[in-house]
Amino acid sequence: MDPKEIRELIEMISHSNFSTFELEESDGFKLKLVKESASTGGQPSAPPPAVVPAADPSSAPSEPARTTATPEAAPAVADGLLDFDSPIVGTFYRSPSPDSPRFTDVGQTVKKGQVLCIVEAMKVMNEIESEIDAEVMEVCVSDGQPVEFGEVLFRLRPLS
Repeated sequence: MDPKEIRELIEMISHSNFSTFELEESDGFKLKLVKESASTGGQPSAPPPAVVPAADPSSAPSEPARTTATPEAAPAVADGLLDFDSPIVGTFYRSPSPDSPRFTDVGQTVKKGQVLCIVEAMKVMNEIESEIDAEVMEVCVSDGQPVEFGEVLFRLRPLS
């Protein structure tokens, strides 16, 4: 991760509702950002990141990172739907490329481990997979829209 990417991430986090943000990449790179709360008297700001460089960047994986969210931890909605939240901050995409079909649509059934979307973070395409067999009832985010950690991406009806 280069300094420009880190500055962009700090800027994005400073304008969000996050108080803490942590990033760990598969190559061992770790980043933690913490904003001061207004109750401590300071203005909300992101302090310098704690950067722990590790492996050589050329050893980074060539495939997209696979990230799974845990919808079981999300609160159930009154009608039996589960909110499927974003596990990371980034840009939401419904397909792997602009001219490819979408991973899923409303009314489709998805299997545990099936890719639901991609969230691009720091130029890394993270495939977000379903943790359960479910029916997609609602897509809550528009294609290409920025998302925050914990933001609802889909509403799913569990199949049991």
